[in-house]
Amino acid sequence: MKETFQELYDRFHQDLYQFIFYMVKDKYTTEDLVQEVYIRVLKAYDTFEGRSSQKTWLFSIARHVTIDYFRKQGRRQKQSANRFDFEEHGNLIKDEQPTPDEIAEKSEDIQMLYKCLDGCTKDQRMVVILRFIQQMSIKETADILNWTESKVKTTQHRAIQDLKDQMQKVKGGHTE
Repeated sequence: MKETFQELYDRFHQDLYQFIFYMVKDKYTTEDLVQEVYIRVLKAYDTFEGRSSQKTWLFSIARHVTIDYFRKQGRRQKQSANRFDFEEHGNLIKDEQPTPDEIAEKSEDIQMLYKCLDGCTKDQRMVVILRFIQQMSIKETADILNWTESKVKTTQHRAIQDLKDQMQKVKGGHTE
């Protein structure tokens, strides 16, 4: 089991960390939730039947852990983009790969998109993160979210439209 766990960690840790960070936008919370994911993986690995890829299974667990966190926090609504300060928190997350905020700093449009994600519903955010940031297929995304592929496509379409609208408002100086 130790070898299997190490392989999962080596292959997916960075993607898992970024997925959760994009959702909660807090380094310490992300670290706690990632740890919770690994605890659940260790407890449940014997029941993994291989019906999906290990990555899909791992991200499904991460999704449940993140949703549980939001439920515990009573955060059923989207978090405010103003609560995350790129300047203050930009140097807190250190990993071998660029962090979401380091990537965002490279481009104003990407940074704007990252902030506008907060204007999306939780479902839209998960689809955008999985599809475009984690580059998962529609099928993988559907498996992780336990949705139909049609629901993923519809949610993706709405998320893209909402993001375009929000970005137009920001570019036009019409911030909310």
